[in-house]
Amino acid sequence: MVFLLFGLAIFFASHLVPTRVEWRQALVGRFGELAYKLGFSLVASVGLVLIVIGVAATRGSSADFQIWSPPVWTRHLAFTVMLPAFVLVVSAYVPSHLRDWIGHPMVTGVALWAAAHLLANGDLLAVLLFGSFLIYAVYDRFSLLRRAPAPRPPARGWIGDAAAIGAGLVLWATTLLWLHALAGVPLLTVMR
Repeated sequence: MVFLLFGLAIFFASHLVPTRVEWRQALVGRFGELAYKLGFSLVASVGLVLIVIGVAATRGSSADFQIWSPPVWTRHLAFTVMLPAFVLVVSAYVPSHLRDWIGHPMVTGVALWAAAHLLANGDLLAVLLFGSFLIYAVYDRFSLLRRAPAPRPPARGWIGDAAAIGAGLVLWATTLLWLHALAGVPLLTVMR
Protein backbone atom coordinates (compact mmCIF):
# COMPACT_ATOMS: atom_id res chain seq x y z
CA MET A 1 0.00 0.00 0.00
CA VAL A 2 2.91 2.35 0.75
CA PHE A 3 4.30 2.07 -2.80
CA LEU A 4 0.83 2.78 -4.20
CA LEU A 5 0.36 5.89 -2.07
CA PHE A 6 3.86 7.22 -2.84
CA GLY A 7 3.37 6.46 -6.53
CA LEU A 8 0.04 8.28 -6.65
CA ALA A 9 1.52 11.28 -4.80
CA ILE A 10 4.53 11.51 -7.14
CA PHE A 11 2.51 10.93 -10.31
CA PHE A 12 -0.16 13.51 -9.53
CA ALA A 13 2.30 16.04 -8.08
CA SER A 14 4.15 15.96 -11.41
CA HIS A 15 0.86 16.33 -13.28
CA LEU A 16 -0.21 19.33 -11.18
CA VAL A 17 2.68 21.40 -12.54
CA PRO A 18 1.30 21.77 -16.10
CA THR A 19 -2.10 22.74 -14.71
CA ARG A 20 -0.53 25.83 -13.16
CA VAL A 21 0.75 27.98 -16.02
CA GLU A 22 2.99 30.07 -13.77
CA TRP A 23 4.72 26.99 -12.30
CA ARG A 24 5.33 25.49 -15.72
CA GLN A 25 6.64 28.78 -17.14
CA ALA A 26 8.98 29.25 -14.17
CA LEU A 27 10.45 25.76 -14.64
CA VAL A 28 10.77 26.17 -18.41
CA GLY A 29 12.38 29.58 -17.89
CA ARG A 30 14.88 28.15 -15.43
CA PHE A 31 15.75 24.83 -17.10
CA GLY A 32 14.52 25.13 -20.69
CA GLU A 33 11.68 23.35 -22.52
CA LEU A 34 13.56 20.11 -23.20
CA ALA A 35 14.86 19.72 -19.64
CA TYR A 36 11.38 20.48 -18.28
CA LYS A 37 9.79 17.82 -20.50
CA LEU A 38 12.48 15.26 -19.66
CA GLY A 39 12.16 15.99 -15.93
CA PHE A 40 8.37 15.81 -16.09
CA SER A 41 8.53 12.48 -17.95
CA LEU A 42 11.08 11.04 -15.51
CA VAL A 43 9.16 12.03 -12.37
CA ALA A 44 5.81 10.89 -13.82
CA SER A 45 7.39 7.56 -14.89
CA VAL A 46 8.79 6.96 -11.41
CA GLY A 47 5.32 7.61 -9.99
CA LEU A 48 3.74 5.25 -12.52
CA VAL A 49 6.23 2.47 -11.76
CA LEU A 50 5.55 2.85 -8.04
CA ILE A 51 1.80 2.72 -8.71
CA VAL A 52 2.20 -0.53 -10.65
CA ILE A 53 4.39 -2.04 -7.90
CA GLY A 54 1.91 -0.84 -5.26
CA VAL A 55 -1.09 -2.29 -7.08
CA ALA A 56 0.66 -5.65 -7.49
CA ALA A 57 1.65 -5.73 -3.82
CA THR A 58 -1.74 -4.57 -2.51
CA ARG A 59 -4.12 -6.64 -4.68
CA GLY A 60 -5.36 -9.61 -2.67
CA SER A 61 -3.57 -8.56 0.52
CA SER A 62 -5.24 -7.88 3.86
CA ALA A 63 -4.80 -4.14 3.20
CA ASP A 64 -7.15 -4.40 0.22
CA PHE A 65 -10.46 -4.89 1.98
CA GLN A 66 -13.91 -4.70 0.41
CA ILE A 67 -15.75 -1.43 1.11
CA TRP A 68 -18.90 -2.39 -0.80
CA SER A 69 -19.99 -5.17 -3.16
CA PRO A 70 -21.00 -3.79 -6.54
CA PRO A 71 -23.78 -5.65 -8.34
CA VAL A 72 -22.78 -7.74 -11.37
CA TRP A 73 -24.47 -5.36 -13.84
CA THR A 74 -21.89 -2.66 -12.96
CA ARG A 75 -19.18 -4.83 -14.52
CA HIS A 76 -21.10 -5.05 -17.77
CA LEU A 77 -21.68 -1.31 -17.72
CA ALA A 78 -17.95 -0.75 -17.11
CA PHE A 79 -17.05 -2.89 -20.14
CA THR A 80 -19.40 -0.77 -22.24
CA VAL A 81 -18.13 2.57 -20.91
CA MET A 82 -14.54 1.54 -21.60
CA LEU A 83 -15.13 1.52 -25.37
CA PRO A 84 -15.72 5.29 -25.65
CA ALA A 85 -12.93 5.83 -23.08
CA PHE A 86 -10.45 4.08 -25.40
CA VAL A 87 -11.73 5.97 -28.44
CA LEU A 88 -11.35 9.28 -26.60
CA VAL A 89 -7.81 8.53 -25.44
CA VAL A 90 -6.79 7.60 -28.99
CA SER A 91 -8.52 10.65 -30.45
CA ALA A 92 -6.33 12.88 -28.24
CA TYR A 93 -3.45 11.98 -30.58
CA VAL A 94 -5.29 11.94 -33.92
CA PRO A 95 -6.44 15.08 -35.73
CA SER A 96 -10.17 14.39 -35.85
CA HIS A 97 -13.58 15.98 -35.48
CA LEU A 98 -13.97 13.94 -32.29
CA ARG A 99 -10.95 15.66 -30.78
CA ASP A 100 -12.22 19.06 -31.86
CA TRP A 101 -15.75 18.44 -30.51
CA ILE A 102 -14.64 17.04 -27.15
CA GLY A 103 -11.84 19.58 -26.74
CA HIS A 104 -9.78 17.50 -24.33
CA PRO A 105 -10.49 13.85 -25.10
CA MET A 106 -7.59 12.48 -23.02
CA VAL A 107 -8.96 14.04 -19.84
CA THR A 108 -12.49 12.90 -20.66
CA GLY A 109 -11.28 9.39 -21.54
CA VAL A 110 -9.35 9.08 -18.29
CA ALA A 111 -12.41 10.28 -16.33
CA LEU A 112 -14.58 7.64 -18.03
CA TRP A 113 -11.92 4.95 -17.42
CA ALA A 114 -11.69 5.83 -13.73
CA ALA A 115 -15.46 6.12 -13.24
CA ALA A 116 -16.08 2.77 -14.96
CA HIS A 117 -13.54 1.05 -12.73
CA LEU A 118 -14.92 2.68 -9.57
CA LEU A 119 -18.39 1.55 -10.57
CA ALA A 120 -17.33 -2.08 -10.99
CA ASN A 121 -14.99 -2.43 -7.99
CA GLY A 122 -15.68 -1.86 -4.33
CA ASP A 123 -12.32 -2.54 -2.73
CA LEU A 124 -9.97 -0.03 -1.10
CA LEU A 125 -7.35 -0.45 -3.83
CA ALA A 126 -9.89 0.54 -6.51
CA VAL A 127 -11.12 3.51 -4.52
CA LEU A 128 -7.59 4.83 -4.00
CA LEU A 129 -6.36 4.16 -7.54
CA PHE A 130 -9.37 5.02 -9.68
CA GLY A 131 -10.73 7.63 -7.29
CA SER A 132 -7.41 9.51 -7.51
CA PHE A 133 -7.48 9.45 -11.30
CA LEU A 134 -11.11 10.59 -11.40
CA ILE A 135 -10.49 13.46 -8.99
CA TYR A 136 -7.45 14.54 -10.99
CA ALA A 137 -9.33 14.32 -14.32
CA VAL A 138 -12.14 16.52 -12.98
CA TYR A 139 -9.60 18.99 -11.56
CA ASP A 140 -7.65 19.02 -14.83
CA ARG A 141 -10.80 19.59 -16.87
CA PHE A 142 -11.57 22.72 -14.83
CA SER A 143 -7.94 23.87 -14.92
CA LEU A 144 -8.07 23.72 -18.73
CA LEU A 145 -10.58 26.59 -18.62
CA ARG A 146 -7.77 28.85 -17.32
CA ARG A 147 -5.15 27.74 -19.83
CA ALA A 148 -4.76 28.67 -23.48
CA PRO A 149 -5.43 25.68 -25.73
CA ALA A 150 -2.34 24.05 -27.20
CA PRO A 151 -1.98 24.57 -30.95
CA ARG A 152 -2.84 21.45 -32.94
CA PRO A 153 -3.60 20.63 -36.55
CA PRO A 154 -7.28 20.76 -37.49
CA ALA A 155 -9.27 17.72 -38.60
CA ARG A 156 -9.15 17.02 -42.33
CA GLY A 157 -12.08 14.96 -43.44
CA TRP A 158 -13.36 12.01 -41.47
CA ILE A 159 -10.32 9.72 -41.78
CA GLY A 160 -9.06 10.80 -38.34
CA ASP A 161 -12.38 9.95 -36.75
CA ALA A 162 -12.43 6.54 -38.43
CA ALA A 163 -8.84 5.93 -37.29
CA ALA A 164 -9.58 6.94 -33.69
CA ILE A 165 -12.72 4.79 -33.53
CA GLY A 166 -10.99 1.83 -35.18
CA ALA A 167 -7.90 2.02 -32.99
CA GLY A 168 -10.04 2.53 -29.87
CA LEU A 169 -12.09 -0.53 -30.75
CA VAL A 170 -8.96 -2.62 -31.30
CA LEU A 171 -7.49 -1.45 -27.97
CA TRP A 172 -10.77 -2.15 -26.18
CA ALA A 173 -11.03 -5.68 -27.61
CA THR A 174 -7.33 -6.41 -26.99
CA THR A 175 -7.67 -5.25 -23.39
CA LEU A 176 -10.85 -7.25 -22.88
CA LEU A 177 -9.40 -10.43 -24.36
CA TRP A 178 -5.75 -10.26 -23.34
CA LEU A 179 -4.10 -7.17 -21.81
CA HIS A 180 -6.20 -6.95 -18.66
CA ALA A 181 -5.35 -10.58 -17.88
CA LEU A 182 -1.66 -9.62 -17.98
CA ALA A 183 -2.43 -7.18 -15.18
CA GLY A 184 -3.78 -10.07 -13.12
CA VAL A 185 -7.51 -9.52 -13.71
CA PRO A 186 -8.86 -11.58 -16.61
CA LEU A 187 -12.02 -9.77 -17.63
CA LEU A 188 -13.91 -12.54 -19.37
CA THR A 189 -13.98 -14.61 -16.18
CA VAL A 190 -15.07 -11.55 -14.19
CA MET A 191 -18.19 -11.15 -16.36
CA ARG A 192 -19.71 -14.36 -15.02
